[in-house]
Amino acid sequence: MNPFSVQTLGSEGDVEKLNLDAQTRYLAGGTNLVDLMKHQIETPVSLVDLSEWEGASEIEKTGNGYRIGAMVTNTELANFAWREPSLSVLSQALLSGATVQLRNRATTGGNLLQRTRCYYFYDTAKPCNKREPGTGCSALTGMNRIHAIFGTSEQCIATHPSDMAVALMALNASVSVKTAMGKNRDIALREFYCTPGETPERENVLEQGDLITSVYIPAGTRGTQHYYKVRDRASYAFALVSVAAALELNEETIHSVSLSFGGVGTIPWYPKKALEILQGNKFSVQLLEKAIDAELADAKTFGSNDFKPGLLRRVFLSVMLSLAQRQKKQPGHEGALYENR
Repeated sequence: MNPFSVQTLGSEGDVEKLNLDAQTRYLAGGTNLVDLMKHQIETPVSLVDLSEWEGASEIEKTGNGYRIGAMVTNTELANFAWREPSLSVLSQALLSGATVQLRNRATTGGNLLQRTRCYYFYDTAKPCNKREPGTGCSALTGMNRIHAIFGTSEQCIATHPSDMAVALMALNASVSVKTAMGKNRDIALREFYCTPGETPERENVLEQGDLITSVYIPAGTRGTQHYYKVRDRASYAFALVSVAAALELNEETIHSVSLSFGGVGTIPWYPKKALEILQGNKFSVQLLEKAIDAELADAKTFGSNDFKPGLLRRVFLSVMLSLAQRQKKQPGHEGALYENR
């Protein structure tokens, strides 16, 4: 590693007192940043240690929702969400990510800010626009099996790796931020991430010195929920395709539906087209196929990942039909909704 200095944040109000510049990074759990520093991909000259940040490791439950401190670990959040039926999909997503050791260390804020990356990003001998803007994207013509089919550009096709962010997007979460000038602002997670476009090095809307202080999830009954992840190994592997979904039926009509995809987008993917077709309509296999067809109309593959649209279709149909069958078994849903499967 290169030499670096360390500052310490004791409270949220200390942000204005810090010496922040373009070469300063906040250090939370360090599960991504320290790794990148070891590989000389990130070379900050100053770190802000957040380990002594008072009050940032708390989860607050109110009548309106849940406030999750930025330093709450993935393990703590998964355990809390497991006890809250309306957050079931979040617990499932967290428990499918990384390993126990990493979840014990990784934080809520850090998870959201982990770098979008692929094997070419880590290989400093290969061109990578995200690592060195203007050098080219090796994945476009190289091995791109794990890469994105949504939100891509000629500059970058890497996928965002977070399972947690996919679930939070389905739950309509927002991110609370303290700016370097001491101002507070809230950003909907669905507006937080940036597709690569012409600036693949910019992955979110945060400005220099901005600090995530918490994540807010609005309360609500979201029906039955499921997070399904397809990956190459049973653990310690990013998603090839994942689906976070919540479904509530009123008789045979979709009363509410929440949906987000992972492993297929350069950002956690919010499928607007599919949701517009699903909401308020009669549940059927035909409706599901129409919805996923609409979303996949903009998908673009690059050779090794040509299988992803078909895989996403199958996972989406499986998850949605499973949720509907679970609701069918509940009181008030005794009708045979899906004879045409």
